[in-house]
Amino acid sequence: MAGPGLALALGLISTGAMAAQLQAFQMPAAPVLTRQMAAYDAVRPKNIVELQPFRSTETARLSDGQEIKLISLNPNVNSWFILQVGKWNWNRVYHIQNPSPGGQTVSLSKGPDPRLVVTIGGKETSCAPWANGDKSLSGARATHDPYAPICQGHLFLRNPVPGHSTELEWTANFIRQNILGGEMIVGLVKDVFYKDAFRIVPQDVKGRSAGATGGANGPDPAQSRHFRVRSRIGLKLVSSTPGVMVLGRWYPVADIPGVFASAMQPAAIDQSILNGPGKTDPLDRIEARSMDYFVAFDLSRFDMGYALGTAHPSLGWSPRPPAASQDPALPGPDGVGNPAPVVPNGMLNPVLAPRVTATFAAGFKRRHGAFMAGPFSKINHGSHYGFIQQGVIMSKLNPGLSTIYVMDDGSIHMGTWTKADNALLPKIRFARQNGVPLLRRNPAGGAGIPGALVTSADGGNWSGSADNRLRTLRAGACMLDRNGSRYFVYAFFSTATPSAMARTFEGYGCSYAMLLDMNALEHTYFALYDRATGKRRIEHLIPGMAVVDMKNSQGQRMARFVDYPDNRDFFYMIPRHGG
Repeated sequence: MAGPGLALALGLISTGAMAAQLQAFQMPAAPVLTRQMAAYDAVRPKNIVELQPFRSTETARLSDGQEIKLISLNPNVNSWFILQVGKWNWNRVYHIQNPSPGGQTVSLSKGPDPRLVVTIGGKETSCAPWANGDKSLSGARATHDPYAPICQGHLFLRNPVPGHSTELEWTANFIRQNILGGEMIVGLVKDVFYKDAFRIVPQDVKGRSAGATGGANGPDPAQSRHFRVRSRIGLKLVSSTPGVMVLGRWYPVADIPGVFASAMQPAAIDQSILNGPGKTDPLDRIEARSMDYFVAFDLSRFDMGYALGTAHPSLGWSPRPPAASQDPALPGPDGVGNPAPVVPNGMLNPVLAPRVTATFAAGFKRRHGAFMAGPFSKINHGSHYGFIQQGVIMSKLNPGLSTIYVMDDGSIHMGTWTKADNALLPKIRFARQNGVPLLRRNPAGGAGIPGALVTSADGGNWSGSADNRLRTLRAGACMLDRNGSRYFVYAFFSTATPSAMARTFEGYGCSYAMLLDMNALEHTYFALYDRATGKRRIEHLIPGMAVVDMKNSQGQRMARFVDYPDNRDFFYMIPRHGG
């Protein structure tokens, strides 16, 4: 899809960890920033542009008197722009993406013949895609491609597209939307037919490992009994005994430096952890003997990104909060009902596709991403989970909620959001909230402590079922600091309660941990991309996840989130330069 100019100029540009942040647009002057922040805070209906307090606008006028307006939605991030040609008209408002925010700037020239100016390494190239009756822009829109190149391939027009959904997800949505009591029916089906449906039961291998160690090439092993088990993991590992994993040991993933995998069953976690500080429920016999798999990324080698799906998470109201917490005068908790003119397209920027190392499902739909009961249901309109993409606040980050966030310098963080953290918003590139902590940080350092609401089904929003059954397929994430290195860890629990997740993360030495999503393989999807042979090979953490991927007309499996748009949001990992 990209033109030759884009491939040559941007092929080696990373999304984060830039040596210097390029910035053509400046942050707005103090009076403008104050006015825009007031609009951000105002409890009233608004559009997504009005929700951006840090936006900066440049204007120019064509010879026929029409105004051209270019809005940088967050100048510090330098990625997403809204281009308006003439008076506000949905057909003449365009979402433009700078695919290399660390490698090029975008601005609007003045004078009788205004143009978009793209500056790369001090050299300028320009275009006027609104010329000839918007021919370039309308032509790019008519392609219906998720990313349509404009300006000699240096920029993309983001087009609205339908996102793929699985048959299971389509059926569940149909029942919810068209049948009275549909949410209860879907919950009943999950509880009766899908409860423990994805459970993986380990097969022990005779003998016990003596002193399994992580060594210099990966994190330290978990505090556990290091039994050997037959593995159902779908990743290709560097191992002396293929198909066998020692519980708690980290194995390098073959041909992908800086990525490690591990297996665990909660019953093997050291008793000092299972009975340690913090309140958790005892392990039940099912989850205690179920297999869980983990993937760690060395953050000195990888950048992280996040992207919304075409449909989820949406911006309107979740039906979960009590009526007293909702405001019928607002289309959503932030005053925004839909993302237009911003276009979520559920697909990775194609410039990054040849380099992406991993993708995984990000979190809850808006429908389930708010609190039905407990203290968080009574504040901030029910405390809907917030999210930010490319510096654009799609939904406000709420205090008290677990948050993964990436700064404009590429640094990756995880923690419980506070009001004071709002000072970080101008420089946050990506963020996603999902409930409350599984592990909170220990003031003394080291492994975290189970969160205060881990055992509270309502207070922690851990379950979508009417009777609060907590044991199910779940995914989570944690931060792990070991021997001067930092790791981001993705975790797949084949069936577990929040208590089992918390203690298992603690056993691995994680300092902070949180939930991602639950209940189905498409919601806990994780894939790695191995290019050792020169061709991309998709490796799924659990082989059954492969059924989620679409196939092309030749029957070849396509990569979810990379080769086609998806209706769900996702995270992705990209190698840093030199990593």
